Amino acid sequence: MSVSRLIVNNDVRAGYLSIKDEIDAAVARVMDSGRYILGEEVRAFEDEFSSYLGVRFGIGVGSGTEALHLALRVCGITSTDEIITVSHTAVATVAAIGLCGAKPVLIDIDASTFLIDPERIERAITPRTKAIIPVHLYGYVADMEAIRFIADRHGLRVIEDCAQSHGALLKGRQSGSWGDLSAFSFYPTKNLGALGDGGMVLTDDPELAERVRWIRQYGWRHRYVSEIPGFNSRLDELQAAILRVKLKYLDQRNEARRQKAQLYAARLKAMGIRCPVEEDPKRHVYHLYVIQARDRDALQTFLKEKGIETLIHYPVPVHLQRAYQYLGYQQGDLPATERCSKEILSLPLYPEMPESDVEEVAAWVGRFYQGQ
Repeated sequence: MSVSRLIVNNDVRAGYLSIKDEIDAAVARVMDSGRYILGEEVRAFEDEFSSYLGVRFGIGVGSGTEALHLALRVCGITSTDEIITVSHTAVATVAAIGLCGAKPVLIDIDASTFLIDPERIERAITPRTKAIIPVHLYGYVADMEAIRFIADRHGLRVIEDCAQSHGALLKGRQSGSWGDLSAFSFYPTKNLGALGDGGMVLTDDPELAERVRWIRQYGWRHRYVSEIPGFNSRLDELQAAILRVKLKYLDQRNEARRQKAQLYAARLKAMGIRCPVEEDPKRHVYHLYVIQARDRDALQTFLKEKGIETLIHYPVPVHLQRAYQYLGYQQGDLPATERCSKEILSLPLYPEMPESDVEEVAAWVGRFYQGQ
């Protein structure tokens, strides 16, 4: 068996080509309209995506990081506050907290799910704690019932980081519908990805929604008149039009991801590989297919030699990165997080990926361990 071509980790171009005519028509529609910022396409997508999630209000912004940042801002988060989240996440989660000047309080994960451990939240709460940011990592929803219970008991805001969980469910309820606010990214690699940057803040609270609308554009309620200090963070018309097309296919594409994930699991579990957990009442959407592997670095090198692209999400926990040394964490403080960072490996997975490629990747993983 040999690989004569590269099996990529994710092929975003394949997603575009699968609905090229519709996307091209949407782009042409915007170009012909002459309206490129905060027009009808953005308003329509805000309505359509919030309706898909079962949330009352959606406000399109410039990126997923900005969605978190603005959600924190409208909750009144300042430099005197602490925000509880995880270290095992894309650094954007913690960067957004820093944009508010607040202190990230990083806690450990559940080693089986890679998600925030609710039992550790309570221990991290102090008089300065103002919010919790659960991260629905890899396409799997955190234990939102437990998190909401803790937050409500302590009077804390919950802001969901849904950058990797478009369409994921808990008890039939969408990720992004559990918190006071939620933040989505539409970066091209996401399950619902634009062809550039984009994000959205969602909430059922009309007052919070209105404040997000103001601060995404200089604090304007009326043009050129700032009611409150604001920013420039707007989802543009082109990306909104593209996302409106792609939203129609989100469930279908998520199901394709799930089928590939099930095939991986059927092959890899037989080899003793620790595969992603999926248990009722949750529905995983496999933004990434992340295994835990002994000799991870050697396996990654072996697969690269065979033409298989793998990635590590994420190789260095945030609490151990140089930029966040000021927080005072040390090696050993978050053992589950630190252990998983040395074992995890993201195998190729995307909706258009041929099943034969899934079989090929699984077979080479098996050969690596058989050769040891």
